[in-house]
Amino acid sequence: MPQHADSFQFLLVNVTGVACDDGDQLFDHYVVSTLSNGTVLVEGNSLSALSSGLHRYLADAAQVDLWWFVGNRLNVAPEQLPPLQQPIEGSSVVKWRYHFNTVTFGYLAAFWSWEDWEYQLDWMALRGINLPLAWVGFEKVLVEVFQEIGLTDAEISTFLSGPAFQPWNRLGNIQGSWRGELPESWIESQFELQQQIVARMLELGMTPVLPGFAGFVPSAITRVLPNASVVQAPPWERFNSTYTGDSFLEPQDENFADLQYRLISKQHDYYGNVTHIYALDQYNENNPSNSSTVYLREVSNMTMQSLKAADPCAIWLMQGWLFLDNTFWNPSSTKAYLSGVENENMIILDLFAESEPVWKETDSFYGKPWIWCQVHDYGGNMGLYGQIMNITVNATEALAESSSLMGFGHTMESQEGNEIVYDLLLDQAWSETPIDTAQYFHDWVTVRYAGSQQPAPRQLYKAWEILRSSVYNNTNLISDSVPKSILELEPNTTGLTDRTGHHPTTINYNPEDIVQALQLMQQGGASDTSLWNNPAFQYDTVFLARQILANAFIPHYNDLISIYSVENYSKAAINTTGQVLIDLLWGLESVLATNENFNLSAWICRAVSWAQGNASLAGFYEYNARNQITLWGPMGEISDYASKQWSGLVSSYYVPRWQIFVGYLYNVTPQDFNSSELHQSLQNFELQWQQQSGCVKDGSRETDLQKVLESLQKQWPNMFRSTTITTNRLGPISSFLRYAKTSILQILLSSESFDL
Repeated sequence: MPQHADSFQFLLVNVTGVACDDGDQLFDHYVVSTLSNGTVLVEGNSLSALSSGLHRYLADAAQVDLWWFVGNRLNVAPEQLPPLQQPIEGSSVVKWRYHFNTVTFGYLAAFWSWEDWEYQLDWMALRGINLPLAWVGFEKVLVEVFQEIGLTDAEISTFLSGPAFQPWNRLGNIQGSWRGELPESWIESQFELQQQIVARMLELGMTPVLPGFAGFVPSAITRVLPNASVVQAPPWERFNSTYTGDSFLEPQDENFADLQYRLISKQHDYYGNVTHIYALDQYNENNPSNSSTVYLREVSNMTMQSLKAADPCAIWLMQGWLFLDNTFWNPSSTKAYLSGVENENMIILDLFAESEPVWKETDSFYGKPWIWCQVHDYGGNMGLYGQIMNITVNATEALAESSSLMGFGHTMESQEGNEIVYDLLLDQAWSETPIDTAQYFHDWVTVRYAGSQQPAPRQLYKAWEILRSSVYNNTNLISDSVPKSILELEPNTTGLTDRTGHHPTTINYNPEDIVQALQLMQQGGASDTSLWNNPAFQYDTVFLARQILANAFIPHYNDLISIYSVENYSKAAINTTGQVLIDLLWGLESVLATNENFNLSAWICRAVSWAQGNASLAGFYEYNARNQITLWGPMGEISDYASKQWSGLVSSYYVPRWQIFVGYLYNVTPQDFNSSELHQSLQNFELQWQQQSGCVKDGSRETDLQKVLESLQKQWPNMFRSTTITTNRLGPISSFLRYAKTSILQILLSSESFDL
């Protein structure tokens, strides 16, 4: 908001600190007032308090904000900033507001530029985040440490993973990179980016969490350290030994402390004395090699000693995700592992506290300081979802019950919509009592659609009230995170619907609620036509329409499966019902294509941009980008985990998969159905898709959201009135495919390679 650059004055007050101040973080406090000359004065006891106070003024008084995807809307603030009649005061109820999961640096930020990071850090600062994970560029430091002890570049390169998969290499889950080695230019460029990130975090009053040495090393470590105590981590997921079973240097080995010292010292040299808090996860989805309580205590104790030798003020920050595996981590083993570290030297992230709180089962981690976190989203899945009661009431109750709780935070695997859920938890960090979500949603909507009619049309408030009481208030924790649509999963006759757990496909609300909310949004757009040019309104409308189409896919899939039975089998019915599914996908594609934030090209172009014109590197980066969101592994080891509803991905990946599936059902009777044969046909296509290239948007596609929605409603009159779509209302592509589809699918199924 350059027009108001001189309208604010900031003043630090009552600031104190001690030598090892990371563990003695203050509660933040701010006061915002208007001076006699109209200047807005923001006072606070920390830089984070100042930015939090600024945010409260911008949102509550000027009614503007900046958002994920939607972008900066601060520039639509009133020309004359509103004066405050009474000061705005705020005090944090927790010392730390944490942000990022280790894997967020893969699913979300793998290919981010400095401009992306600059904007993200502004968003974080305004929302009071003061403890962010800073993982970018770690490989530069790690490689130099490995080189110093005598490992060759070739030995190191076989250990490092590709850009889209580095988090799991850092966690010791995978090693190596499929289809090419990690380029040196990538390592250098990411390191330079990290220097910018850390410097800006400091400028904004954040304490960056830098990585520590966890113990994962190239297998060739025994060549240079023949007497080193090295064990092999167990296999991870379905990866073969080429890419998993990482070598782990035992912390009891004296070489462990040496590598720790080298790594932390290098980070100090490169970034300065910026933090005493280090992220270190040794058993993330990898169980220890020994279950002895004596051994487990020794591991953590020696790890902590190595950190203290490198930084006397060191604090170990650990994700508590491992303790959800109760097949290994029983109360005895958990307590033994944690007992090796003094309470004041550790912070634990209760990673999934909104759904599976570990603190309740471990007596608040046996006294260790901990942070109440919400994962919410796995892999960047895009379903509408929230647990607003859990992240207000439960978080507040935990604060009252546990004296060692010292923060609230986000540990999402990615940021894909549902932004209000993230705002709510961060604002709860400044409230002693659970936030009134009805009032909160009302105020949030006002600010969300700034730049259009104010207050927003009443229909928008009604729409978000419906969303608040339904999709954002899930209390059925059999399905405990953002749901995935079955259209994103590899087609099959079983196993797609009614999945529960961390990747549910269940719908825990009435699908008609979303239909009604979208109708209200459209009515609001009719009463204030400027909304159709408002990026927040555009994004939210696409997000709702996308969900309606995804939900509508389910009953028609069920119809298809019921037809594909010995007693009901009919080729004509398979063709007709299957075509409805395909047409739904094309309808989804047309909606997504109206907004650049739902576009495969954006993801791929970000990846390719790091190649700086080098065709070979561009191919490697694009393969990484494509593989992560589809097969997730060279042969689909974690296929569809990070699936997305993006224009371009729907049309080029999901549509062909479902066409192959429908074609298979058409040509193979239920008695002859062979799931392995079907999977092989699909995988042949999936592997081919990984090899494609191109990030140029298709400019011929419709980009007017209002027209697209009107067209779909004419094409399917019941589409936005009901989640059941009549099968006689087929799209224009059907008239062609009704006659040609069988022959096309036969070609696809019989061809080992083809040009999509």
